Amino acid sequence: MFSLFKKTKDRVLIVGLGNPGKQYERSRHNVGFIMIDRFAASLSCDIRRNRFNALCGETTVDGRSCILMKPQTFMNNSGEAVLAAARYYDIGPENIIILCDDISLDPGIIRIRPSGSAGGHNGLKSIIAMLDSDQFARIKIGVGARPNPDYPLPDWVLGAPSRDDQQLIDSRSDDVGDAIRLLVRGELNEAQNRYNHKK
Repeated sequence: MFSLFKKTKDRVLIVGLGNPGKQYERSRHNVGFIMIDRFAASLSCDIRRNRFNALCGETTVDGRSCILMKPQTFMNNSGEAVLAAARYYDIGPENIIILCDDISLDPGIIRIRPSGSAGGHNGLKSIIAMLDSDQFARIKIGVGARPNPDYPLPDWVLGAPSRDDQQLIDSRSDDVGDAIRLLVRGELNEAQNRYNHKK
């Protein structure tokens, strides 16, 4: 069976991307924060401890030790917190899962990848640069594309989704949590087969 992680006893670092601050809480760019908060709540895990310039929590997923993280560096510097935690816990890129928004996907669509380029996402770009590797898993949650190419990209990703779009995004939180569990167990193919399609 395909195994995503090389060492089954190693910790897993699960990172939700976003921007700190009340003004960004409901923005498209903060979908990673929102999804990891809901996953943490399902495990009764608090992501409150300040470490590595991030908010962190420790838990177990199917018996495997996991670090849940919300970098507080702002999106463009997310890699700083990820690298600091990865170094401290000796976690390789293959044991890292990133949750992030994706403007190339319709609201609520999920795409799971074991590796790959940043695809224009500044948070992923920072992580790739700091780790010097793109060999980490990512769960992308669609937030929808700009209404037209002239619409400023920062305004779009830092804006809030419409009510209908938010409902579509929110409806996938359980699926994102299940996908995380599958990845932690090394079941990448199963996660992709279940969730890499329109629901």
